[in-house]
Order: sequence, then structure tokens, then C-alpha cells
Amino acid sequence: MNQQITKSCAGKRGDTIRSDCYFEIEKKNSGGIKINLQSKVNVMYGDSIKKQINEMCKFFNLKHAEILMEDSGALPFTIAARFEMVIKKLMPETITEYLLPFNLPAGKSGKNNRYKTSKDKLRRSRLYLPGNEPKFFINAGLHKPDGIILDLEDSVAPSEKESAQLIVRNALRSVDFYGAERMVRINQLPEGCADLKYIVPHNVNVILIPKCESADQVNQIEKEVNRLKLEYKVKNDIYFMPIIESALGVIKAYEIASASKHNCALAIGLEDYTADIGTQRTNEGKESIFARQMLINAAKAAGIQAIDTVFSDVGDMEGLRQSVIEAKALGFEGKGCIHPRQIQIVHEAFAPSVEEIDKAKKIVLAFEEAEKKGLGVVSLGSKMIDPPVVKRALRTIDLAIINNLLTKNWKENK
Repeated sequence: MNQQITKSCAGKRGDTIRSDCYFEIEKKNSGGIKINLQSKVNVMYGDSIKKQINEMCKFFNLKHAEILMEDSGALPFTIAARFEMVIKKLMPETITEYLLPFNLPAGKSGKNNRYKTSKDKLRRSRLYLPGNEPKFFINAGLHKPDGIILDLEDSVAPSEKESAQLIVRNALRSVDFYGAERMVRINQLPEGCADLKYIVPHNVNVILIPKCESADQVNQIEKEVNRLKLEYKVKNDIYFMPIIESALGVIKAYEIASASKHNCALAIGLEDYTADIGTQRTNEGKESIFARQMLINAAKAAGIQAIDTVFSDVGDMEGLRQSVIEAKALGFEGKGCIHPRQIQIVHEAFAPSVEEIDKAKKIVLAFEEAEKKGLGVVSLGSKMIDPPVVKRALRTIDLAIINNLLTKNWKENK
């Protein structure tokens, strides 16, 4: 017979830790709840922290315990996740989740956390954040990435996987990401299916499927997402971004890209891909050109976006710029970022050139003129313009406006 655990811990402690906390809880048979709070902000926030701890004890029916909390500036969503992790260890039979309310700005009824996305949303940049490091979450949206990825996979140590699930779940409910698309990279299948219950009910916009090698893997995710959406009455669309990271994944890229109507993009991860084919990744990228072009063609054939890998040298801004320019020339529409300083460079490099803007303006104006005349055929000079060309031109105009290279009323100044 297994002996019941009466003492456990979770969290991070030490002088270098910030925006996080450590809990040590010992269950007792009597004496009520005794809290030993060690915090540099005890004078200002001690009472509210203790109030939250007492509320969580009551929620989990923990009546007698000695609780040590070492606080390094943790916000309520982190405190709740770390506390719940200890409870799961002490009381494994507990299945109830302690959910903080959705972020509710005054008079906005949760607007900051309940915005939707769309399949063709702009995805120039996506910023990776380790799912067990809440210190990075709070200000991430201020850097204006198109998307923020709360990562449950490679950046999280195996010992922190369960804690990361709770922290990411709470962050999706509590953190204001300032309009950035809310993405989560789950673990590689089959483990990744277990991550979904922590994100699907909490307004995730896009789920990244790592190391994807078949349409079946996408279908597995879709089936479980649909089940959870039905169970939790989730109405918003949730999109998928499979990540190709192996030789087999590259060969099956179109099968993967076209596996679901909820696929919005196909991304490539070159660190794992180059390891899989037995070579080293270089900035020149000769070793990966076949894989990248295969992915782009697969994505375009499936009618979704093609997203390039991360640029791993955060100190080389010019190298990053040239990498994005090359990616754009190949047909990629976005790139991963591992540091906030990369975001602006990525946006600038993906911005249209003067020549591209001028061409797009001419196409849009020619199309509108033809529509006014009721013409079924649109031409610009000696070239015919078909709908995909017009759509691309409109996208270029939108990008130019976003990057302040063109005003919204540009037609008035033509």
C-alpha cells in the first residue's frame, strides 16, 4: 500500500528568480492554516497574497497545513499555478481546477483576453516564450509581435512540464497580450494531446503542432480540440500551425498542410531538420533550401501561409535582416523570434519595397476601374490581372499602411 504524501513543493526559488514563487506545503491533522510568507513586497502586497492563499486552501478543501511561500514578485496567476501544482502532488485525486477569472478591464467584459483571430491574419513575427517562465509574459505584448507563443515543448524541462501547463492556462486567462495572436506550442504527440485541455477552454487562437510528420497527427489534434470545444462550449475558431522539423515531415508537407481546414500556416524548424539529415545549420542555408522550398510550395498549394524558422543569433541584427529578406524572396510570410529585439527588424524586412507598393497601387486602381466599367477582365498595360494577383496587391497595401509607408487615404492622393 502506498504511503500518502503529506509534504511537497513546487516553484522556483533563489536570488536570481523574479516574477515567480516557491511553495512548500505540509499537510497536518489539526492547527488550521499557517502561512509563512517570505517576500520583499510583503509590506505592500502581503495581505492580498495571504488572502489568495487562504482562498485557494478553502477551494481545495485544505483545512490544516503549514505553508511556506518564498515570493519573488509573482503575480496572482503565477501564485495560483504554483500552489495548484503542489496540491496536485499532495492530493492527486483532486481534479478540480482553480481558475482565475478572465482579465476584465473596466467596462470591457474580458475583451483583453477574448479577442478572436482569423485564418489569414498577418503573422510576420511570432515570439517564443518558455511556458514555465512567467517573468517573460507580462510585457511581451508591448513589443508588438504579431503572435506570442507560450511554449510547452522544447524550452521547458521535463520536470517543469506539468507546472508549465498550469502557468500557460492561467496566463491565457489573466495576461494582457495587447492584441497579439495567442499561440501555444504543445508537446510532440502523443504527449501533446494531454496539453490541449489546459489551453482549448481558455481562448487560445493558434495551436502549434511540433515535429509533425503526417496528416494523421493533425487529425488527432483536430479531433481532440473539437471534443474539448464541445465540452467547454467554446465558440471561437482555433487554428493549427504544424511545424515541419524532419526529412519525413518535408516529404509529407502537402499532406500535412492540407490535412485540416483549420490549418492557417505551415512552419519549418531547421535546428531539428538539419540534425535529422545529419548536417549543420548555417546562416547561408544551402543545406535547407530544398526543405524550405518544399514547405513553401506545400503551404501555397494548400492555400495557407508559409512561416520561416527562427534566427538563433540574437546579437546579429544584420544577419537577421538578410535572413528575413531571403525568406520573403522565397515566399515565406513570417519568421519566428526568440528575443523581443528581433521583432522590429523582422517587421521592417517583411515590409514591401517602394517598387512593390507602386505596383500594388496600380493593380488595385486598375481593378477598381474595371469593376466600375463592369468589365470581366482586368488588365494593366499588356498584362492580365487575375484575382490572386489583386489579393496579393491588397495584402501589400495593407502591409505598407501597417508599416507607415502609405496612408489609409492613399487613393485620395493618387
